[in-house]
Amino acid sequence: MEQLLEKYYRPKLPHIWCPGCGNGIVTAAIVRAIDKLGLDQDKTTIVSGIGCSSRASGYLNFDTLHTAHGRALPFATGIKLAKPDHKVLVITGDGDATAIGGNHFIHAARRNIDLTVIVYNNNIYGMTGGQYSPLTPQMARATTAPYGNIDRAFDLSELAKGAGATFVARSTTYHAKQLAELVAKGIAHEGFAVVEALTGCPISYGRQNKLSKPAALLAWQRDHTVPVEAAARLKPEQLAGKIKIGVLHQETAPEYSAEYGKVIKQAMGGRS
Repeated sequence: MEQLLEKYYRPKLPHIWCPGCGNGIVTAAIVRAIDKLGLDQDKTTIVSGIGCSSRASGYLNFDTLHTAHGRALPFATGIKLAKPDHKVLVITGDGDATAIGGNHFIHAARRNIDLTVIVYNNNIYGMTGGQYSPLTPQMARATTAPYGNIDRAFDLSELAKGAGATFVARSTTYHAKQLAELVAKGIAHEGFAVVEALTGCPISYGRQNKLSKPAALLAWQRDHTVPVEAAARLKPEQLAGKIKIGVLHQETAPEYSAEYGKVIKQAMGGRS
């Protein structure tokens, strides 16, 4: 890890994340995936929105862009269209991606533009005081839902799949090795790839939901997930309360920036 720290991290550590936060594990998984694929750091751009997770871009030694709340995907789309040979990764949180940025999320998926989106899902708005997000489980507590959240939560992976994402995967900080492998597969996939990373927030979420100890959050991830391959062999009653992890969806479809390039070429009278 020391070699990866020296190569991929800026000398801005220590980070701002709370003790026990899982965001460092997710960020390390992204770095391991990049290293495994041998990506050119000068042709890899990392874009983030606003939130605890989105601070990760500031620690990484790439061309990075820390954008407005919920707007990481429009910025990333512009970068990909201007630099189609670059790998563009988007780091975002559950509130940033599915509330403020929800509209951008579904339309980026619909277009199938070649971006890899890693959603740090800690089930809450951690940075701004612990308000509930679209991914806060039903009846979980938040500062804006002190008696329990009555909204039904999005299933992020199903939302991405339904909107047109051509690669969808999910893992957790407990399954750190698998998480890195899934991020690598998402980056290698040509098209809109979403990797949902379940991560623990012991302070803003845990304290309100009897999961304030980081070890308890990791144990919860271990006990409430099941590999998608194993899930296929289980009965519905055995799957109740379980979250599937692994590659949940993958298909091929025309990639947006390549199709856009064809339109530009046609408009130029066939000249490149």
